[in-house]
Amino acid sequence: MTETPTEVSGEKPSEKKAAGRSLTKLNMRRTVLVTLPFMGALTFWQAYDGLVPLMFKNTFGMGDTLTGVFMSLDNVLALFLLPLFGTISDKCKSRRGRRTPFIIFGTVAAAALFVVLSFADDMQIKHLAPVAVDNPTAQETLYDADLTASTPDGETFVVQEEFSREEFCAISMKDADGGTNPDYTNYVVPARQAYAAQASAEHRAPLILFIGVLLLVLLSMATFRSPAVALMPDVTIKPLRSKANAVINLMGAAGGIIVLILGMVFGTGKAENALMSYTAFFAVISGLMLGSLLIFLWKVKEPQLVREMHEESARYGIDTEEAEDNGSGDRKLSKAERRSLLLILASVVLWFFGYNAVTSKYAVYASNVLDLDYNATLTIATGAAIVSYIPVGAIASKVGRRKTILAGIVILGGAFLAGSFIRAGSSPLVMNILFALAGVGWATINVNSYPMVVELSRGGDVGRYTGFYYTASMAAQTITPIFSGFLMDKLAMTVLFPYGSVCVLLAFLTMLFVKHGDNRPTPVSKLEALGGGDD
Repeated sequence: MTETPTEVSGEKPSEKKAAGRSLTKLNMRRTVLVTLPFMGALTFWQAYDGLVPLMFKNTFGMGDTLTGVFMSLDNVLALFLLPLFGTISDKCKSRRGRRTPFIIFGTVAAAALFVVLSFADDMQIKHLAPVAVDNPTAQETLYDADLTASTPDGETFVVQEEFSREEFCAISMKDADGGTNPDYTNYVVPARQAYAAQASAEHRAPLILFIGVLLLVLLSMATFRSPAVALMPDVTIKPLRSKANAVINLMGAAGGIIVLILGMVFGTGKAENALMSYTAFFAVISGLMLGSLLIFLWKVKEPQLVREMHEESARYGIDTEEAEDNGSGDRKLSKAERRSLLLILASVVLWFFGYNAVTSKYAVYASNVLDLDYNATLTIATGAAIVSYIPVGAIASKVGRRKTILAGIVILGGAFLAGSFIRAGSSPLVMNILFALAGVGWATINVNSYPMVVELSRGGDVGRYTGFYYTASMAAQTITPIFSGFLMDKLAMTVLFPYGSVCVLLAFLTMLFVKHGDNRPTPVSKLEALGGGDD
C-alpha cells in the first residue's frame, strides 16, 4: 500500500504539503550563511593564485618550472592534511559542532599571515628599485646588466646582442596608437625578470622569509578547507545537495569576483604595476575573510542545523542511515560503486590538471603573452560562472549530474582549445568570450562533481569522502603547475592552453563509464510527502 503524507508523519496532508514545500525549496538564507567560510577561503585563493605567481616571477625572477613547484606546495600539503582534517572533524564533538572550531582557527591564522607575506615581497622590491617600471633609467640599467632571457615563445636572447643601447632604451610600453608594444612584452619584461633573478641570488633573505611565511599560510588554510566544505552536506538533505552545492560554488565565485574587482581598483594586473607593493591589497583580502567569519559565527549554530537535517531525513525516509551511522567510516562500497568512485576521482584529477594549469598561470600568461589585465578577463569568467551555478544545479536535478558534467567538459575544453590561438594584439573581446564560456563550463562541472562523491557516503563519513575529493583535486594541482611550467620553460609559454584543453577533454572519457553517484530518485511516496522533489 502506498503511504500517504498522513501515514508518514501523522500530520494532516495540508501541514505535510507545507513542510514539503519548505524542504524541496532550498533554504537559501541558511545555505548562504553556512557557505560564508567557503566564500572567505575563495577570496584568499583568488588573490593567492593571481598574485603569488606574479611575485615569484616579477619580484624574485623565478622560471615557470620553479614557480610551479612553489605553487604546488599548497596541494602537496593538502594531499595529506585535507583527508586528515576532514576525518578529524568527522569525530570532533565540540559544543560549536564538528566543523566550526577548524573554521575559526584556520581563517584567523591565514588572514593574519597573508599580510605578513606581502612584507617579505616588499623587502625584495627594494632591491629592484633601479629597474622599477617608473624609473626613467630602468632600461639603461637592464641593458648594462648584460642579461640573458627568453621571449614568451621560447626564444633565448642576450639583450646586448639583440639590440643596440639606443634601440633597447627606446622601447616603450605602448605603441603609437596606445596598444600593446610586442617588443616591450617580448624583451623588456623578460629582461627585468632576469635582473630580478640576479638580485634574488644576491639577497636571499627576502625569498627565504617569503617561502617560510607561505608555508605557514598554506598550513592554516589546510586546517579548515575540508571542514568548511563538509559543513554544507552536514546540514542539507541529500536530494537538495546539488542545489546547495550550486550555492556554495556561487558564494565562492562571488568571493573571487570581489577580489578581481579589487584587483582592478588596485591595478594589480597592470604592466606598469609589475613591482607594486601588495600590502594594502592583502590587508583588504584578510579583512574580507575575517568579516565573513564573524557573520558566520553570529548567524550559524552548527549543532542545531545538523540536528534539523537528521530529523528531516528520518521524517521523510530519505537515507535514514545517515542519521544512524556511528561515524566510524565502516561503510563498504560495492565493487560497482568503488569503480564509479575511482572513475569520478580520475575525472576530477584530469579536469583539475587542465583547469589549474591555466588559472594558476594565467596572470603571468596574460602579462607576458597577451599584455592584458588578468583581473578583467577572470572577472568575466567568474561572472559567467556565478550566473551559471544555480541553473546548472537545477539542470542536474532534472537530467542527472553525470550528463551535466559531460556537457561542461565539452564547453571548458573547447574554450581552452580556442584560447590556444590568441596572442598579443588580438582583440581582448575574443579572450573575454572564451573565458566566459570557460566559466560556464567550469561551473557546470564543479557544481555536480563533489555531490557525486559524497552521494556515495553516509552522514558519519561525509568529511572522509570530502577528503577523497580534495585529495584527487589536490594531487592534480600538485603535479600540473610543475609539469605545465616545465613545458612552458622548455617549449614556450604558449603551450599553456593546448595543455589545458587536452587534459580537460580526456576527463570526458573517464566520466562516460561512471554508473554511481548520480542523483538518487526519491520513492514516489516520499515525493508525495515532500510535495515534489529535487531529483
